[in-house]
Amino acid sequence: MGKKDKGKEKKRAKTPPSVRDLLRVGPEFDLGAQDPRRIVAGPGDKETARAAALALEPEITALQERLFAESKGGGKRRLLVVLQGMDTSGKGGAVKAIDRVCEPIGLRVAGFGAPTKEELRHHYLWRINKALPPVGSIGIFDRSHYEDVLIVRVRNLVPEDVWSGRYDEINDWEKKLADSGLVFIKCMLHISKAEQQARLLARLEEPDKRWKYNPGDVDERELWDKYQEAYQVALTRCSTDYAPWYVIPADRKWHRDWLLTQLVAETLREMDPQYPAVDYDVETEIGRVQGS
Repeated sequence: MGKKDKGKEKKRAKTPPSVRDLLRVGPEFDLGAQDPRRIVAGPGDKETARAAALALEPEITALQERLFAESKGGGKRRLLVVLQGMDTSGKGGAVKAIDRVCEPIGLRVAGFGAPTKEELRHHYLWRINKALPPVGSIGIFDRSHYEDVLIVRVRNLVPEDVWSGRYDEINDWEKKLADSGLVFIKCMLHISKAEQQARLLARLEEPDKRWKYNPGDVDERELWDKYQEAYQVALTRCSTDYAPWYVIPADRKWHRDWLLTQLVAETLREMDPQYPAVDYDVETEIGRVQGS
């Protein structure tokens, strides 16, 4: 990229009316046509993007407090951010980005690796149900129930007639949760195969990062096309009005984080949680406190 191109990129600073509209997966969505390095909107440089993301903290934490307060008055709403992506796509970094703009006390993070022996004895949604955030809080899933139509499909861990029925089952399950007050933000962190290779090499080259490296990651890279196909199906079949999917270009970590914070802010604004009405007379209570 030349100096002129970089200069143009840095001039981009306007936030669009809705980042959700720009990232939402629709029926005609084609994952293969998405550029993982694309700057969708907003700041075109790292420093500005990071500052803009952090600037959302006061608004997000205020809305988060209202969501919690609403639940104390009988409200049933809660927010769940689902993070999926290929190895090294930045799910851990995405969790940190959301954590930076939220109150930790109202945040619940759950990660899902290979199922344990106990979990395998249950329906695949059993462990997911156990990890759902309580009402009034925000939850983040680092991987999720979608592993059961991604790696399970690619690796043939169960017969096709089993995993193929899970798309409709997941849609029905998410619909019930949405009807009960759970709001979904499902994000696929989309990186390129070249960027994944660079991140894996970086882990090997830095002694303090080698613990993150898994030789099995290279085996998974050999199945890249099959994973892209599995994601394409999961995204298009399970992006609904009540639980939409958003695909986030993730080759640039700072842009990924800016987009995530915008998604959270936009969703909380639309939820517009309210403080509950009190069941006492304020003036009377002021007098009682002053006289105590």
